[in-house]
Amino acid sequence: MPPGRRPAAEALTRQIFFQLVYVSSATELSAKEELIALLEESRRKNALASISGLLLYHDGNFMQLLEGEEGQVRATYARILRDPRHGGCMALIKGPVAERTFPDWSMGFRDLASPEVNGTPGYDGFMDPGPHSQVLPTDPGRALNLLRLFREKLR
Repeated sequence: MPPGRRPAAEALTRQIFFQLVYVSSATELSAKEELIALLEESRRKNALASISGLLLYHDGNFMQLLEGEEGQVRATYARILRDPRHGGCMALIKGPVAERTFPDWSMGFRDLASPEVNGTPGYDGFMDPGPHSQVLPTDPGRALNLLRLFREKLR
């Protein structure tokens, strides 16, 4: 670019978002009411921080996509890491993205044990635990495929 020339206005306003996907296990299986309260709390805090995303739950395991301004996303994840309700937190994906995957959701939610979800074309059971499984899924590609599947269903 020649000296003194400014980039186009759209380049100045283009925002890069930060996305983080993690998995964790509940330290205790929550009653449905506790899970709903956690979801409502997350939605309120995420809206205040301009964070969007999706929370998937299956028999005590969580997978969550958080996206927004990097500092806000990292602060939210740090809070989750300190939360005694979560154990074995593991980040699968961290990095910049050009656009939000879930721009209209302060926190979308799906219980993967529901019959509605199991009948979704393309659902591959990524988070379905085996008998007495203590192992969380760790494949970032499969995680993104599952999240994208629900993005399409939520539109």
